[in-house]
Amino acid sequence: MTYRTLAARTAFWAALLFAVVMAVLPHPPHTPIDQFGDKFEHMLAFGVLAALAAIGYAKVPLLRIAERLSFLGALIEVAQSIPSLHRDCDIMDWVADTASVIVVLSIVALVRRIFRR
Repeated sequence: MTYRTLAARTAFWAALLFAVVMAVLPHPPHTPIDQFGDKFEHMLAFGVLAALAAIGYAKVPLLRIAERLSFLGALIEVAQSIPSLHRDCDIMDWVADTASVIVVLSIVALVRRIFRR
């Protein structure tokens, strides 16, 4: 395993933990990106996760990465439906997560194809 792979995997798991914790906190702290809206936060988080997963797990098919990250987004929305969390379960958040993952992984696939030539 290369240093780049190890660094990407470590960053992926740290980012995943951060995203999940922020998603299920009853009252998450405000961040500078709050001003751009909830959907932007979702897309940024899942876009970063997709990029880090593609780098850290380069041998895993991109469709599998997309499937797993989309499922994670759905699970987060289910968790946010727990009344004691005082969060909103919104299917459009899951759509934003999945769309972001698809866009990033499509770019990764294109870049990989270009560099294989």
